[in-house]
Parts: sequence; C-alpha cells; structure tokens
Amino acid sequence: MSKKVVMANDHGAVELKEEVKTFLKGAGYEVCDLGVAAEEAADYPDQAEKASKEYLKGGYEFGIVMCGTGIGISMAANKMDGIRCALPQNLFAAEMSKVHNDANFISFGGRIVYGDSVVEMVKVFMESEYEGGRHARRVEKIMNLEN
Repeated sequence: MSKKVVMANDHGAVELKEEVKTFLKGAGYEVCDLGVAAEEAADYPDQAEKASKEYLKGGYEFGIVMCGTGIGISMAANKMDGIRCALPQNLFAAEMSKVHNDANFISFGGRIVYGDSVVEMVKVFMESEYEGGRHARRVEKIMNLEN
C-alpha cells in the first residue's frame, strides 16, 4: 500500500505545489491534489478546509497546504480540530515541527524566497519522527486548546 499525502493550494502557490508534488510522486507517494492548477483566484481558507477534511478521513501520512506566504492557509488549517500545521522557515524548523510538535500538516508560501529548498524541507519533515516523551505533554496541551 502506498503512502498518501493530501495537498491544497491557492493561486499564490501553483508552481511551488507542482514542484513539491513532482518530488512526492518521485519518492513513491500517492498525492491527493485538491488545489488549484492555474492561477485562478481561490480563497486559502477554503483550500485549508478541503485538505484538512480530506486528511481527517484517514489514510494520509500528512498534509501540505500552500498560499502566497503560507501564513493564511496555515492559520486556517490550524483552526480545524486535529490539525497541527507548521510553517517552517528552514530545515531545522521543518525537522523540529515533526520531532517535537508532531505536526501532521506543513505549509509554505509560493511567493516566499526561502534560504533552504522547500523540497528539502518537505523531505526532512517526511524523514523525521515524533519523539514523544517530554514533548507529548506539550502536544496534548496544544490539542486541548481546541476545547
């Protein structure tokens, strides 16, 4: 059974989404792409909701959401019960979002110039594992904020 990822984007991240999707497929992932394929206007809260609801159905390793900056779509995803969406700015943050925060979503901006490659950040996120232990208490506190 192949590993699955759900993705969604608005018009501000079409190119970046395609780049990441190509990488994921090459890495053996099945990609459920719910985002826009052209630069027609799309509202990032709607895109975050679509990806989150699909992810929460089960069967996905993680989700990736993208907009112009990654900020708005990550904020929207984090409003969804059960979603912990990180907005990493470099490889270290991408790794720690999984290792310490057990992020199940990751977000990027198509109009942001990153010092580290977005594909490399996705790769380190995929390869990292949640440590649990002392971090579990904190992740539980994050999730309890939904109540």
